Amino acid sequence: MTGANRPSAGSRPAAAESGPPLLSGGNPQIPKGDGEAPVQSYISAMPGWKRDVGRRLDALVERAAPGVRKAVRWNSPFYGIEGQGWFLSFHCMTNYVKVAFFRGATLDPTPPGASKQKDVRYLDIYEHDELDEGLLESWVRQAAALPGEPLFP
Repeated sequence: MTGANRPSAGSRPAAAESGPPLLSGGNPQIPKGDGEAPVQSYISAMPGWKRDVGRRLDALVERAAPGVRKAVRWNSPFYGIEGQGWFLSFHCMTNYVKVAFFRGATLDPTPPGASKQKDVRYLDIYEHDELDEGLLESWVRQAAALPGEPLFP
C-alpha cells in the first residue's frame, strides 16, 4: 500500500456503517443492556462477513431455545434461560467469531476448542467455514437444557 492508503499504526477498524466503534479484532463496542435491542445493535455493528455469522447464530439460538433471554455484557451478546443462567456467548476476533459454550465440556460431541476453564468449550468460525448448523443447533439445545452460568442478573 502507498502511505496515503495505509492504516496508521494502532488504528482501529472502522465501525460497520458508521455505527458503534470497533475494538481490537473488530469487536463492536456496545453498551451493556438486556433484551433483543442491544444484541441486534451488536450484530448490526459486526464488521463484514462476521455480521452474517452473527445473524445466523442469533436465529439458530432462537430456534433451538425458544424464549431465550438475551443481553450484552463486556461487548458480547449472551444467551440464557430465565432462572437457569447463561449458556452461550460470542465475540468478534480478528479473523474469526469465537462462540463460547459455558458448559461445553458436557455437550455431545464436545465443541473443539479447549479453554483454561474446565467446563467452557469454544467453536471458532472463520470466514470460509461451512457451518454444520445441525450440530450447532444440537449443541445449543443441549446447552440451554443445562444449568447455566450465573454471570450477572
